[in-house]
Amino acid sequence: MSTDLTPMLAPEGVVVIGASRQSGKLGAAMARSLAPFPGARALVNARRPEPDKGVYASVAEAAAHTHGRLDLAVLCVPAAGCAQALAEAAAAGCRAALVCAGGFGEAGPAGEQYAEALRGVARETGIRLLGPNTSGFFAPHLGLTASFVPAAGQLPAGDIAVVAASGGVNHALSFDLVAAGNGISLGVGIGAGLDVTAADVLEHLAADGRTTAVALHLETVPDGPRLVEAVRLVAAVKPVVALVVGRSDVGDFARSHTGALATSWRTTRAALRQAGAVVVDDEREMVDALTALSRVRLRPHADPGLAIVTAQAGPGLLLADRAGSDGVRMPELAGTTQATLSELLPPLTYQRNPVDTGRPAETFARVLAATAADPAVDLLAVYALTEPDSVDLASAAQDAGLGADSPAVVVVGGLPEDVAEQRARLHKAGIPALTGPASAANAVRALVTHARQRTVRADWSPQETGRVPDGLGPVEAGGVRRGPGRAVSVPSGPLDEDAAKSFLASIGIRTPDRVACDTRADAHYALRLLGGPIAVKVLDAAILHKTEIGGVHLGVRTPGELDTALDAIGPGHRYLVEAMAPAGVDLVLGVRRDPVFGPVVLAGLGGTAAEALADVAIRLAPLSAAEAAGMPDDLAARALLAGWRGGPVLDRAEFGRVTAALAAALAASPDTAEIEINPLRLTADGLIALDAVIVHTADRT
Repeated sequence: MSTDLTPMLAPEGVVVIGASRQSGKLGAAMARSLAPFPGARALVNARRPEPDKGVYASVAEAAAHTHGRLDLAVLCVPAAGCAQALAEAAAAGCRAALVCAGGFGEAGPAGEQYAEALRGVARETGIRLLGPNTSGFFAPHLGLTASFVPAAGQLPAGDIAVVAASGGVNHALSFDLVAAGNGISLGVGIGAGLDVTAADVLEHLAADGRTTAVALHLETVPDGPRLVEAVRLVAAVKPVVALVVGRSDVGDFARSHTGALATSWRTTRAALRQAGAVVVDDEREMVDALTALSRVRLRPHADPGLAIVTAQAGPGLLLADRAGSDGVRMPELAGTTQATLSELLPPLTYQRNPVDTGRPAETFARVLAATAADPAVDLLAVYALTEPDSVDLASAAQDAGLGADSPAVVVVGGLPEDVAEQRARLHKAGIPALTGPASAANAVRALVTHARQRTVRADWSPQETGRVPDGLGPVEAGGVRRGPGRAVSVPSGPLDEDAAKSFLASIGIRTPDRVACDTRADAHYALRLLGGPIAVKVLDAAILHKTEIGGVHLGVRTPGELDTALDAIGPGHRYLVEAMAPAGVDLVLGVRRDPVFGPVVLAGLGGTAAEALADVAIRLAPLSAAEAAGMPDDLAARALLAGWRGGPVLDRAEFGRVTAALAAALAASPDTAEIEINPLRLTADGLIALDAVIVHTADRT
């Protein structure tokens, strides 16, 4: 099957199968939408052919009477007839098809039979298939509107592409982007995705010179690794802004819409971020992000500096407040910059950052230029109302040299017609213009996020999968590591806590001193050996949640307290006697095999509260130690890891090495389903694994 989507998205000719003269029919709407297409066009209606009016009985007959190759077949027939129509189109030389009808996987067993028949034709003939269950696609620069939504034909050509799971979202986002002053290079609704998926379209867009930024909307992910590679391919050359559905429990609705299960929202967002996409929370933020990223980008920077110049203090304060809550750095301007501004602005205005100009005057352009030129400023945000008697904002921004070489976002306030005129001029100059402080803040966050992501460099190649990072060899007594990085794999068979911790130690993760005990006498010997206080635990690979059955007793100091703990655990068990760790902050660190994306890493605060509050960081595995070291930055509670109230400080390098080692172990062990350390305690002496569970795939069957 060809990977080239040109016959579909840029065809020489199009044929509508199921064309109709009844205005309310899908075939009639599609024929009207395609009428302006300058390439070859043909209509097919097997029941009511009218050759003298250009409506033929078959695709073969239409092809014989049409000048030019019919690459794309648009199927406007019921689900039951789609497979036959697709086979006919392929036999007549069509290389791609769009299926708009519903009634496939989302309709239950009968519909799934129709879906499988379509898949079979696509496999046998090699014809590429978009849909079913989609309102189509459009490429305005080609005059191609393969959509039954009439207004889609009026979308202006531009440089933003939309790849949406839903045909409706494809149209809605495109209309919103145009309303914000943008144009569309390509808009594709994937629908059920029986053949062509979002990954296919992304790969096509990576080499599309007309497209400068891509909107990606996802509901389900059929192939996680392929999607990640496609996003990474595009993000290397142009920004990808992604919106993922599934924050709430919408699984039943998603199934009714597409016939597929909604994917994991949290894991999908994390995977897209790791691949280089800017992930947003809603469609408004997506439009604002694309309005900015399609025009300007910041140089790669771990922590870009933002300056704000505002002609009205209140809106500037709104923007500054939101930037602060988004974690965007706002440096104080250099003394030389402030000296320049003091000569350009009234003495009572605030000039350190934000810069409040008061009512703008003829010096406004020089104020913008001076602020943007400050050595600590990477991005400028500007707010002003349309006041022709005071300043022409578009002219001032251009006179200040704002644009690609001096990135800025500009907010123009005023009456819609005045704003539209200023925005058009700013956009023509390559300066993104937004509609209010919130929109500008969305754009700023996207630009800063994109700049930060571009600084991430993998320092561990895929060929090193399954190897402990250098400098994190096995741990001997006393916590001394030995040996360089080496291949690792998890031992087979059920592993109790002692065996699991022995494995962790072998890959360089520190664990407490402990003794595995078969008898009460062994436990008493362990108490004398380790001294108090100790932890006493039931040792059984089949018991994963020891605390819930009374299998964990902490702070045991005396033989009497030990006997009490052993009595509570009960006879017939082995015991783990372990030295108590010093106080600290408890984390959870785990790796598991996600059904969509494969091996993933999760980190957060220890226990279940962090995940319940969505305060977790997720990455795909394998990952480099440098990538892993950045995971704590995702946590809302990250301040607890930075010496909160005299507490311990997380060594990011150590955390990165430990996490990368755990991820490598899972990658090297195909039979292992999950490894979890909970808690992984942060102490003044570093990280130590207090409990560990390793689950093999066979254990879950």
